[in-house]
Amino acid sequence: MTVRIVVVSHSQKIADGAVELAAQMAPDVMMVPAGGTSDGRIGTSLEKVMSALELAAGGEGVVVLTDLGSAVMTAEAALEFAEGPGAVLLADAPIVEGLVAAAVAAQGGASVHAVKRAAEATHGYPASRPKDEEHVSSAAHVAAGSGARSGGTTRAGGQQPGLPAVPDATGDFELVNLAGMHARPAAKIAGGLAALDAEVTVNGVDGASMTGLMTLGAGKGSVLHVEASGPDAERAVAYVAGLVQEGFGEP
Repeated sequence: MTVRIVVVSHSQKIADGAVELAAQMAPDVMMVPAGGTSDGRIGTSLEKVMSALELAAGGEGVVVLTDLGSAVMTAEAALEFAEGPGAVLLADAPIVEGLVAAAVAAQGGASVHAVKRAAEATHGYPASRPKDEEHVSSAAHVAAGSGARSGGTTRAGGQQPGLPAVPDATGDFELVNLAGMHARPAAKIAGGLAALDAEVTVNGVDGASMTGLMTLGAGKGSVLHVEASGPDAERAVAYVAGLVQEGFGEP
């Protein structure tokens, strides 16, 4: 089972379209759209949102994304009536970018808290990683290997006081896919890293931020410099290496 996602929008077409887009990158994740009013108008419906939450129940938790202000209020009201043992979390994130990042994180087996963080990281939210949360990793997170040009190091020993922080693991990986760092690769990197207990930067931007990665404008042949710190640092670097090596599954 994976974390499930509910999308609340004032427009049924927006909710349906966002789910359709995200499903291209996370086909195994249940995403339930709850857009528009019950009679098909622009607006939100408490009944539709509650029905969506009921449909999404039964997984490893539910993350809810919304578009505009009243959709947030409708979702909050529905959460008060939500039943079931799983956690239901409301993410403050852009509905399209946040949904894609959350869906990819859920596809990779991330916990409900990590999925929420992945969504919120798309507009620069700090991806805090409380130690008491359980982070679920998939086999993809331990992918080994490197890109056409790659290398990695691991820190040995403790950090001396007064010196700049040294990452626990680093790596340099050359993009081999034709399109470079566009939306799909950025979502795969951000979603997977959000599921790990590590602070990661890629060429200086937050590795768990899909939009941040896209702003790099990294084309084919560009080198991604990855720095990671935390318990899953080595796994994070290996995860990026594996994605780059396989060209993100693209030509």
